[in-house]
Amino acid sequence: MSEFKLTPIEDMEAATQRLLETGAKVGADSWQMRVKNQTPHCKFGEQGICCRICAMGPCRITPKAPRGICGCDAHGIVGRNYLKFTAGGGATHSDHGREICNTLYHSEPGGAYQVKDPEKLKKLAKEWGVETEGKDIYDLAHEMALLGLEEYGKVFGYQRFLDRMPEGQKEKLIELELAPRAIDREVSASLHTTHMGCSSLPEQLVRQSIRMGMADGWGGSMAGTEFSDVMFGTPKPVDTEANLGVMVAENVNIIVHGHDPSLSEKVCDWAEDPEMLALAKSVGAKGITVSGVCCTSNEVAMRRGIPMAGNFLSQENVVLTGACEAIVVDVQCIFPALGPLSKCFHTKFITTSPIARMPDSEFIRFDAGTANEKAKQIVEMAVMNFKNRKPELVHIPQLKQKATVGYSVEAIVKTLDGVTNSQVDETGTTKPLLECITSGVIRGAVAMVGCNNPKVRPDYAHIELMKKLIANDIIVISSGCASQAAAKAGLMDKRAKDLCGAGLKRVCELADIPPVLHMGSCVDISRMMVLAATLAKDSGLQINQLPVVGCAPEWMSEKAVSIGNYVVGTGLDTFLGVDPYVEGSSEMQWWLTEGVRQWTGSAYTVEKDIEKLTDLMIERIEEKRAALGI
Repeated sequence: MSEFKLTPIEDMEAATQRLLETGAKVGADSWQMRVKNQTPHCKFGEQGICCRICAMGPCRITPKAPRGICGCDAHGIVGRNYLKFTAGGGATHSDHGREICNTLYHSEPGGAYQVKDPEKLKKLAKEWGVETEGKDIYDLAHEMALLGLEEYGKVFGYQRFLDRMPEGQKEKLIELELAPRAIDREVSASLHTTHMGCSSLPEQLVRQSIRMGMADGWGGSMAGTEFSDVMFGTPKPVDTEANLGVMVAENVNIIVHGHDPSLSEKVCDWAEDPEMLALAKSVGAKGITVSGVCCTSNEVAMRRGIPMAGNFLSQENVVLTGACEAIVVDVQCIFPALGPLSKCFHTKFITTSPIARMPDSEFIRFDAGTANEKAKQIVEMAVMNFKNRKPELVHIPQLKQKATVGYSVEAIVKTLDGVTNSQVDETGTTKPLLECITSGVIRGAVAMVGCNNPKVRPDYAHIELMKKLIANDIIVISSGCASQAAAKAGLMDKRAKDLCGAGLKRVCELADIPPVLHMGSCVDISRMMVLAATLAKDSGLQINQLPVVGCAPEWMSEKAVSIGNYVVGTGLDTFLGVDPYVEGSSEMQWWLTEGVRQWTGSAYTVEKDIEKLTDLMIERIEEKRAALGI
């Protein structure tokens, strides 16, 4: 076995710089150039103190003008902007879940979409009080899909998945008016709350922000995760590779990008089809390589072992290699810049959703009813484009690391339980993990999530934080673009155990796991909430007592704010490396960093210094251990 080495962030940056040189030859734009053009950023916007929700303004808060025309002060304006941000993110993730429920409703034997995990479907049905005895599995799938869709517009009651919480927590959330009702109702209520002439009280704006986030995490996102597992399979540990070196110069290279696995799963199916492989050879390619960017990459990596080319700020790099025949996207986190950039090369930029239409793209509308037909069309288009490559522009950086991915809650429990119990069943328990924590072998856990953001040196925060945490015997569970940062560096290679403290290293050796566990896409952060709830119930604690915290050091999107709100709402302290545009209001800062603790037992910490951010997380974990007497 070769000696294990991390890929330094400097090597990744050097590879990007080389690709930008290719881009300069063909007159391509890049996010690095656009950042320069957009800085310095608007300070009113960064502080959250500009308001344009009515046509009397726009209004900006200054010492000379401390109130808007309607009389709203900085605290109300910042609070409304924060809630609108949350509503945008919650609507986005929840709409993803809605599409997954809709796709499950269209599943059928031998069809484009099938039930691949019938046992999980039956388990979910039992959880929701649905009879399974004697039912055809597809009749059950359709019944559960309809119930999932009804969660979006239910007339009364709260989200069903809240019943997964430890005893008493759901009831407390209801009492505090933090428990999510119908998902669409929380989106609507948030937009109503932020309309001109409605709420301007920070306390209420934060309360609805938490409730909106909870509708995402314990509603739409959880539905998206659970029903994706039913259709595409519950992830189990699988080996893959990460970084731009996974692209193959001799092959047709198709990049899947976005978030909805319904599209990427079918593209992967057709890329493996003998007809398409024969077509690829007929145009001079040796084969077809599908690799991923962003969260759809996480989806196909954890279920199929499809390699991960990169994360959010890598999406232009795959085109800049000159070896990308098609970049196929669905929804969320897609740069409109991919259209003009692709025109500088031979790449086909293919959009597939009416929710994400973009200039300079080829639109192929994708839906459950025509999935096979459209996926085949997309793959065929990419294959035929191979002959349009310009060899003089092809350069694939030879950076690549091994990674083991696919640690769903079920996989984590089974893997860790199997270390101490050779007769483990399919369910298992979290007791081995709890024993590691209470004994001090593992000090705690950090859920590392989120995006890249040019305000933070891309990937650096994720990688450096993870290295320091595992060196201090703190296990990291990761999802979203943070996962790809870890994988690109090599932190999801099992050999990375050598970077751990003695306790965590021993656990990694016994369980045969890497020190950073891949839990999936950003929607799959809901898995982390399920794991935390399960740990709490198995230990007889509340979630907010666990030595577990969340962290998003490079977040950038509305979805990330919604996620942060449901992580805090669930009871996990959350640490941010980018300010959520609330610096303009001391009251909003207090509510988010202190006030919410009286409701949920957790709050936000914002620290832009990455070294200090790590120390604060470790300090908080040790405080929780001390409070438990462990």
